[in-house]
Amino acid sequence: MTMDRTWPWISTAARLALAAVWLVAGALKVGDLGASARAVNAYQLMSYDTAKIVGSVQPFLEIALGLLLLIGLATRLTAGISAVLLVVFIAGIISAWARGLQIDCGCFSSGGELAAGKETVYGLDILRDLAFLAFAGILLWKPRTRFSADSALMGDIPMGAR
Repeated sequence: MTMDRTWPWISTAARLALAAVWLVAGALKVGDLGASARAVNAYQLMSYDTAKIVGSVQPFLEIALGLLLLIGLATRLTAGISAVLLVVFIAGIISAWARGLQIDCGCFSSGGELAAGKETVYGLDILRDLAFLAFAGILLWKPRTRFSADSALMGDIPMGAR
């Protein structure tokens, strides 16, 4: 199999993995928007009122990105938005780490300040988000994927017909 035929499968795996990340992250937050706002506020990068708005919008944005990636609609655009969001998340984690804040990043949890005796894992959080950023990068570079709305709209030949 040549790389030209392999890339759509690699991109499909990246698209579905990133979709799962966004859907899980958003779903874990959408049930408690107050906790999501507190997680954003724990970074101490904006006023509480702004953090409340960001924390309330973020889960819905994550779910929307996940759904778009799941169905494969506007894949390159969605990957670009994902990349920007991930860079913001990585910068926020680095900022919290550099300022000595002891918080849970809130990526897959309610986040906020850590209880006494708990340790932060900023390095692992950053590495994880860099892996997600790599998925977005693959989709920015090679957005053609299998089983996607984009392929159907572009009239790509079905996989079995080649």
